[in-house]
Amino acid sequence: MTKISKFANLPGVRLLKERMRKTLQSNGMIPFFLPHQGVSGASIEVGGRTLINYSGYNYLGLAGHPEVVSEAKRAIDRFGTTVSASRIVSGEIPLHRELERELADFLGAEDCLVYVSGYNTNVTTIGHLYGHRDLILHDDQSHNSLLNGCLLARARRHGYEHNNLDQLEHLLKRERAASKRALVVAEGVYSMSGDFPDLKRLSELCVQFDAELLLDEAHSVGTLGPTGRGLTEHFGLPQSTIDIQIGTLSKALSSCGGFVAGDGTLIEYLRYSAPGFIYSVGLPPSETAAALAALRILRREPERVARLQERSRQFRSELVSRGIELAGADLSSPVVPVFVGDQQRCMRISRALFDAGIHVQPVIYPAVPMDGALLRFFITADHSLPQLVKTADEVAAMMETQQTLEVN
Repeated sequence: MTKISKFANLPGVRLLKERMRKTLQSNGMIPFFLPHQGVSGASIEVGGRTLINYSGYNYLGLAGHPEVVSEAKRAIDRFGTTVSASRIVSGEIPLHRELERELADFLGAEDCLVYVSGYNTNVTTIGHLYGHRDLILHDDQSHNSLLNGCLLARARRHGYEHNNLDQLEHLLKRERAASKRALVVAEGVYSMSGDFPDLKRLSELCVQFDAELLLDEAHSVGTLGPTGRGLTEHFGLPQSTIDIQIGTLSKALSSCGGFVAGDGTLIEYLRYSAPGFIYSVGLPPSETAAALAALRILRREPERVARLQERSRQFRSELVSRGIELAGADLSSPVVPVFVGDQQRCMRISRALFDAGIHVQPVIYPAVPMDGALLRFFITADHSLPQLVKTADEVAAMMETQQTLEVN
C-alpha cells in the first residue's frame, strides 16, 4: 500500500508537482540538482560530459587553486573538520581572527566579522540591528536574505523600483521623519540583473536624510574595482561611504560563509550579540583557511580581476552583436542575464544549450516574476574568448529556433 504524505495536499506541494510535470513533459529533464564532478570552473563535468560552464560563481578561478586547496587541507590536519562550537564559547581558532583582520584591511574597514552562512549574515544582521520603530527602504531586486532580514526586524518597510533613486528620495522625504532610525538596503551587483546602483548619489541621500546604508557586496567584492575591492573602489569612494558592508566568502573567495565589515563599535556589538553568530557554530577550519588563501591570492594577483572584467565585457559585446538585448550591456560585472520571459521556453533553451555542451541554469519563479524567466551566465576569469564566442553563437541560434517553433 502506497503511503500518502501528510503534506501532499499543501497548495505549494501541488503547485510544485504540476510545474515539475509540465517541465518533464516539455523539456525531458529537470534542470536542477544535476550532480557534477570536479571543480566548478570555466568548464564542468556533468553526466560524463565536459561542458562550458556558466552555472557557478567561481569568479576568479580560485576554488581549485593549489594554494587554496593546500591551505584548506592543512587547516583540517591542524584543527579537524569543525570547530565544534559557537565561537563565543569554545569554537574560536586563530584562523578566524586572522581572516577577519585581513578582510577588514583589504576592504578599508576598522573590523570585520565572519559568519558560517552568507544567507544568515543578511538575515541576522538586519534583524538584530533594527526594530519596529525603524524604517527600512530596499531595492525591489534585493536578495531574499535581505528581505527576510527586514521581516525579522519588524521595521516599517518599503521597496523602491530597481535602481530608481528618485523614488528612493521621494520615500525618504515621505517616511523618514516618522521613524527613529532609517536603513537603506542596496547591493553591489544585483544577482538577477548584473547591474549596480549609483553609489555616490545613494550615499548622498543617506547623509541628507540621516539614514544608514547597508550594501550587500556578495557579487561585487573580488569582481569590481581595479583590485576587486567592490563598489566603493569602482566609484573611487572610501569604504566609510558604507555603514554596513556585507559580503560572502562563497564567490570570489572560493569558500563558504559570509562577513560584515564596518566600524569597530558595530562589529564588536555583533560579535557579542548577533543571534545568527553567537548561537551558530563557527566557520569550519577548512573554509576559513580557504577564504584566507583566496584573499591573499586576490591581493597578490589583481590581474585576475582585470581579466574577469574584460571577459565579462567581451561576452556582453558578443551577445549584443548578435541582436540579444541586455540591461547594462557595457557593464563589466560578471553576472550576465539574458531575458527570456516564459518559464517553459527558458527551460527548453537551457536544455538545448546543455545538449550543445553549454551549462547555464534557467532562473524561474519564485526567484523572478512568473513572466520574467532568465538565462543567467556567471563569467569567470578563466573563460576563454573562443568559449564566449561559441556560447554567444549557440544562445542566438537557440533563441531564434524557439521563437520560430512557437510562431509555427
